[in-house]
Amino acid sequence: MRCNGIPESLITGSASPKEKFMAWASTVPNTLRNPLYHWTHLELKRYFGIDELLSEKTAASIWDQTESMMSTWGLNARGILRDQKVRALCTTDDPSDDLSAHEKCAADGFEVGVYPTFRPDKAFAITNSLNWNAWCDKLGKQANVDINTFDKLLLALEKRHDAFHAVGGRLSDHGLNSCFANFGGEVAARRLFDRYRGSNVKRIYPDDMEILGTYVMMHVGRLNAKRGWTMQLHLGPIRNNNARLAREIGADVGCDSIGDYPQAETLSAFLNALDSENALPKTVLYNVNPADNYVFATMAANFADGTTPGKVQFGSGWWFLDQKEGMEWQINALSNLGLLSRFIGMLTDSRSFMSFPRHEYFRRTLCNLLGSDIESGVMPADFDLVGGMVKNICYANAKAYLGLEKS
Repeated sequence: MRCNGIPESLITGSASPKEKFMAWASTVPNTLRNPLYHWTHLELKRYFGIDELLSEKTAASIWDQTESMMSTWGLNARGILRDQKVRALCTTDDPSDDLSAHEKCAADGFEVGVYPTFRPDKAFAITNSLNWNAWCDKLGKQANVDINTFDKLLLALEKRHDAFHAVGGRLSDHGLNSCFANFGGEVAARRLFDRYRGSNVKRIYPDDMEILGTYVMMHVGRLNAKRGWTMQLHLGPIRNNNARLAREIGADVGCDSIGDYPQAETLSAFLNALDSENALPKTVLYNVNPADNYVFATMAANFADGTTPGKVQFGSGWWFLDQKEGMEWQINALSNLGLLSRFIGMLTDSRSFMSFPRHEYFRRTLCNLLGSDIESGVMPADFDLVGGMVKNICYANAKAYLGLEKS
């Protein structure tokens, strides 16, 4: 919408929801060949049965139709999950977050599993020591631990890991520029904790977050391996590029892009350190830079150990790559360098309950690619063989791999 010249008031500002929708509708015709065009119309079709193109001309009618259906049909979060045949939904949660909503879902008989995902990135976000200290205080209250030593920080993280596990959580998630692999050791990590805890440190040394982050990530990796969890590493974005918008609106408002960080050496070192301890959990590697496709696909294969099919996964096209071309690049790289048949398939992290048709978009892309291979004779026209692989990629592999109770 910004690229289309829409003012910020109609995007994140004070305009009414209908005004914002009308501004979006005027933008949609300009999104031809962008996946937003496909996603928008898939959502209208799948949720509301509306099979017309959204534009300024149709916007008012479509607004009225959808508003009427939502008020009479009762299209709510649980209804959407049922309608889309979702078996399990994993939210993203900080270790300091309250899990009472997950406890309620687990206790009230809802047939869809709703599970928290452990996202401890703030544990080593010491570049803003005031925010980090406030987070430590919040974590301590949630874990009932006075975090006044480095050991207490690790204990609090473990206790919250226990709490996540108790309500069905089986995944951790980590968003990093590149993987940490600065093994300064326990003494250095303790020193850094003591330096930053309880003070407003102004001078941040470049290696500080990497040393602390490496130690914390190793700690979480060990916890994951001990409890049979899956660790997800989302690597590569450069965030909040527009300082003006960050000041005016806040972080994470759509001004992120693909970073060009070196990935191979640190990712190898981190995975190898856990593997050397026999503490490498099931791990999914997601890259945001397509230049890293072959790096990640070959790195995943290095740490197969004969225990779990596809133990270290080259994850689906993510963020800027969750469109047809990006998905095809990922599928082709995995096919050429690993086992597509063991792939756990699409990840949707759009934070929108209306985004489930993106899984359909993935399935269509996958099947179109495989169908073209069959037509050209590259793959056999064996529908049991190829169709079975498709079913596994789209559901069964993830079910077996993630081990979520209701899936």
